[in-house]
Amino acid sequence: MSFEFPKLKASNCAVAFFSSALQAFGMYNIHALSGVTEGGVLGATLLLDHWLHISPAASSFVLNAACYLLGWKTLGKSFIAYSLIAACGYSVCYGACELFPPLWPGIAGYPLLAAVVGALFIGVGAGLCVRAGGATTGDDALAMSLSHLTKIPIQWIYLASDLTVLGLSLSYIPLRRIGYSLLTVILSGQLIGLVQRIKSRK
Repeated sequence: MSFEFPKLKASNCAVAFFSSALQAFGMYNIHALSGVTEGGVLGATLLLDHWLHISPAASSFVLNAACYLLGWKTLGKSFIAYSLIAACGYSVCYGACELFPPLWPGIAGYPLLAAVVGALFIGVGAGLCVRAGGATTGDDALAMSLSHLTKIPIQWIYLASDLTVLGLSLSYIPLRRIGYSLLTVILSGQLIGLVQRIKSRK
């Protein structure tokens, strides 16, 4: 059986790469400093960074690749291709960010501001990547695969994933900060939907 590589648009490839770079910028300069985390793969990378000192530049690529591999049979080839480009963009940009000191070190003292601004980077970045035909993290591929296998509505799988990561994050983040994390998860999700609705307008 021959493998036919999907036809990709150069503009979509660029959007997939730079939208994930936008997320990496926000994660390094805001979430990683403020103690306000994300759910899913993004939150898991910060968890691994804290306890095992594994750079999100590496862990994000491994976790995303595993999720995409799981969803290979249920998602289109072009979706997987754009998503892998996004995963590479995130890892490359986060690694580049680590070469420089954070831009806003004082944001740790303003968790509410960090939750809102961080949600902007995550939500807009993810929304743009979805518009390009991919996903900035493996959360989408994992959620779609599990929904297909278990017949559980996809929104509940997303919620379970976020709550699991946020629950584990209580091991190093105070409960009050987790409340801010819930806020940023909700806001970023709404922003993703907003970007998608803007796309659909003619």
